[in-house]
Amino acid sequence: MRRLAFPLVALLVLLAATGCDWSKPGKEEAQPRPETVVGTVPKQTKVQVPQEFAKGDPTKGKAVFAANCTGCHTLKAANSHGTVGPNLDQAQPDLALIVQRVRKGQGAMPPFEGRFEVEQIRDVAAYVYASTHGGGNSSG
Repeated sequence: MRRLAFPLVALLVLLAATGCDWSKPGKEEAQPRPETVVGTVPKQTKVQVPQEFAKGDPTKGKAVFAANCTGCHTLKAANSHGTVGPNLDQAQPDLALIVQRVRKGQGAMPPFEGRFEVEQIRDVAAYVYASTHGGGNSSG
């Protein structure tokens, strides 16, 4: 037993003498490097609804939504339960975003500009906005 104790004690003394620290790989501490950031973070600007798409009629938009959107979107007001597009009740998009998505599409949603009249886009956007914002002002 004594034969084993001496080499073990010698090893521990050697490790302590060399300053071995197993808690830090490579015995280095990471230090943050100071960096100067040039410029500023751009401020978010509120996207404006193009005038021709403002002040739609939610009542007319309900029919447009029922005929074109219920297969993909969930919207409680329309009693729709689609799963392809976002759940509009949860997303609560603002009017500018609704108009942009209906006009230009994104992802699986096709663009409806050119397929819908301006009035239809304006009305369906007003309907979605009013339905997801408690019937609030749909003019943006």
